[in-house]
Amino acid sequence: MSRCRTLVLGLAALGLALLIAAPAQADFGDRPLKKGSRGHDVRVLQDFLTRVGLETDVDGRFGPATARTVRSWKRASQVARVNARVSRRHARTLRGQVAAGITVAEQTPLASPGEVATLGADGLAVAPESAPAEVKAAIDAANRIVGKPYKYGGGHGKWEDSGYDCSGAMSYALHGAGLLDDALTSGDFASWGEAGAGQWITVYAHGGHGYLVIAGLRFDTGWNNAGKGPRWSDEMRPDDGYAVRHPEGL
Repeated sequence: MSRCRTLVLGLAALGLALLIAAPAQADFGDRPLKKGSRGHDVRVLQDFLTRVGLETDVDGRFGPATARTVRSWKRASQVARVNARVSRRHARTLRGQVAAGITVAEQTPLASPGEVATLGADGLAVAPESAPAEVKAAIDAANRIVGKPYKYGGGHGKWEDSGYDCSGAMSYALHGAGLLDDALTSGDFASWGEAGAGQWITVYAHGGHGYLVIAGLRFDTGWNNAGKGPRWSDEMRPDDGYAVRHPEGL
């Protein structure tokens, strides 16, 4: 191989290496950020979210917790489309809020004894006033599909469906809260989120079924309403054999 060709190949490899390494040193706003992104700009994002009132671990990794905080920031900032992506325009908005000393939201409160949702005569749930925005949004979303019939696979091909199965109903409620981007199966939910019961939202799931408990009410398509589609109940059911999970921070 000629020395010239070797030099060209070496420079090409160096350029490729620089392109691969560049995102880790990117300034905030130089590139869109999403789950899986890493680097200095993610650390700045996390720091800025904390400064505007949404406490976030600054570790440079755009994981599920940061994604959830981004959604909270978008809701509090009245961004039209709430998801876990941070565009260059979003970066400019957040940077401007930090520069102006704006606080968009307080830290998520934890549930205290007695802070439970109430079940109305119409079968719809009413969130406690003190509940975090995500909890209220999950309850509002779940209320929208109460009364829909049970439909195997319902809620998995599209969010607005004619009926819902257990995991489709769970996914709809959590998606409405900005906690989920895509519908999951009950088996998926068995390893979703963090282990153990949550302060506000708890997922119970195994390979054959799943349900939610949100602010003390059960949202379920089974047991005392088997085959009737998603319903609220203030009566708990046996949870033997279920994995118990919760969204981080809730």
